Amino acid sequence: MSTGESTATERKSLSDVHGSVGVAHQNPLKRLFAFLGPAYLVSVGYMDPGNWATDLEGGARFGYALLWVLLMSNLMAVILQTLSARLGVVTGHDLAQACRAEYSRPINFALWALAEIAIAACDLAEVVGTVIALKLLFNLPLLLGCVVTALDTFLLLWLQKFGMRKMEAVILTLVVTIGGCFLIQILLAQPSPMALLGGFKPTLPPGSLVVAIGILGATVMPHNLYLHSALVQSRRIGSDRASKAQACKYNLIDSALALNVAFFVNAAILVLSAAVFHGRAEVASIEEASELLPKFLGSAAPILFGVALLCAGQSSTLTGTLAGQIIMEGYLDLKIAPWLRRLITRSLALIPAVLTILLVGEQATQQLLVLSQVVLSLQLAFAVIPLIHFTSNRRNMGEFATPWWGQSLAWASALVIVGLNARLVFDKIGEWVDQAAASGRVIGPLPLSWVVGGLLYGVALSAAGLLVWVTIKPLVKASHAWKPAPNTELDWSDALRPRRISRIGVALERGPGDSEILSRALSLAEPGKTVLTILHVVDTPMTRVYGSETADREAEADQKYLADIVEGLEQQGYQTRSILLYGPDRASRLIRQLKAEPVDLLVVGSHGHGLVRDLLFGQTVDKVRHGLTIPMLIARPGEDT
Repeated sequence: MSTGESTATERKSLSDVHGSVGVAHQNPLKRLFAFLGPAYLVSVGYMDPGNWATDLEGGARFGYALLWVLLMSNLMAVILQTLSARLGVVTGHDLAQACRAEYSRPINFALWALAEIAIAACDLAEVVGTVIALKLLFNLPLLLGCVVTALDTFLLLWLQKFGMRKMEAVILTLVVTIGGCFLIQILLAQPSPMALLGGFKPTLPPGSLVVAIGILGATVMPHNLYLHSALVQSRRIGSDRASKAQACKYNLIDSALALNVAFFVNAAILVLSAAVFHGRAEVASIEEASELLPKFLGSAAPILFGVALLCAGQSSTLTGTLAGQIIMEGYLDLKIAPWLRRLITRSLALIPAVLTILLVGEQATQQLLVLSQVVLSLQLAFAVIPLIHFTSNRRNMGEFATPWWGQSLAWASALVIVGLNARLVFDKIGEWVDQAAASGRVIGPLPLSWVVGGLLYGVALSAAGLLVWVTIKPLVKASHAWKPAPNTELDWSDALRPRRISRIGVALERGPGDSEILSRALSLAEPGKTVLTILHVVDTPMTRVYGSETADREAEADQKYLADIVEGLEQQGYQTRSILLYGPDRASRLIRQLKAEPVDLLVVGSHGHGLVRDLLFGQTVDKVRHGLTIPMLIARPGEDT
């Protein structure tokens, strides 16, 4: 049975920033500006380091002849990203949530696993691109560069504190920097305008098919489809038809502008390679291109090249992190700490990068980039085909369902993308099997080529079988209409209904912030009517051993502290009692106590440690908030009353 028949999306996509950007401006230009942004975050996936290798090779080997392939890829990307944005705006579901509503649990688990592999592959390309950039700019060894890239795990967490618009501004700055670096290099290279224009005429020089497939396969990224359907929901729009139509229109403009910027960057890489290397040098990797640039364009060229590559790696890292969060929450309805999610993803990318550099050498980084693109190609169809199904179905899209001509363009794009990506995947598998055969190695009684071929072709054919079911299931066994996403309009009748707070829990820390915590609680309590429960967790080395039987000085001092507070509150007319809890885990003890004896409201304190201190000392408030269903009031020392 489809999960959509019995349940629905309980959690809003990217709940931390959902509906956080207002768009209700009278001025049309201000309104348009408010909508611009999500597609720019998506666009960086179209210019990540994984694209550079194919663009460089295409320009060096075939000049400007494959520019039309980039243009065609960009047009396909605009179509698919527009559908992705419409899905999020109209249904309130991101692509992962839509899959969870439409497909059965086993199918969703398989789709989630493939999507996670794609995120890891994308992150692998970003790691490799960043470490190469660090080597080009600072002559940093690749292994040391891997250590540095591990630190940018927390960059997104820091940026998220400033809100969605600030994050979009940072990404846009990186994109502009990339474009500026290549613009300067193109001016230095002085490409032939007529030859450049000739590259938009569809032709395939001998031997260029595989490179053309690689360019197309590296352009449309599966994680971008998940990402875009969630990012558009950061805009606060109404649920009426006019609001959705307006949002769809402005998101189309956003996609067209942003993806054309991405097209310019990819075309600039290919044009630069064609103008500098075609007919002069063979270029098979990013590092080779950087080493040869000074010979043709002077000493400044490799610096500009390295800066652009570093910006591409960092911008892709940020958006890849968000995509990973969307995929996990959407498919599994599971939310984990953002830093842990980022650490897991980055570890999955760093481990193969470090092992390859250690075992094979630094020259193998280019092969890692190729591998990442093949993995992304294998997963792409599992995002594209459900997206087209969902946006074409009036059951969930209503009048916003894709018209027949739009469906024709989308399915044509899907057939081209899936077909060429399948060709790329099977060509690469055949190449790896041939390499295994050439090595002459055996594993037990079997040649290595048999083992490699059996494993890789088995995985590919299993994926093909899953794809067939994902394609036909909405046609032969459609699920019920998705349950609407949570209503974002305020229910005034419910909001104005009086709610009496008769029991308030007050979690004190025996510190300077307790006066603020208690003040917040007393502002909501009624003397003689509200029962105040004063809670405190004592956590000492002795409590870890003896628990509630602890009788050390700190426990006794805590007990007296609570007793004095109870006495003072009772003198003011408040009904009060105290409960002293014993560690070691403060959050767990509070959760256990409040589940046993619930209150109507819990007042707690938060110091706002910041990222590093929260990681070191923990976040009691967050743990308690996720462990309980009761409302919480969080007080911070020094905040205004």
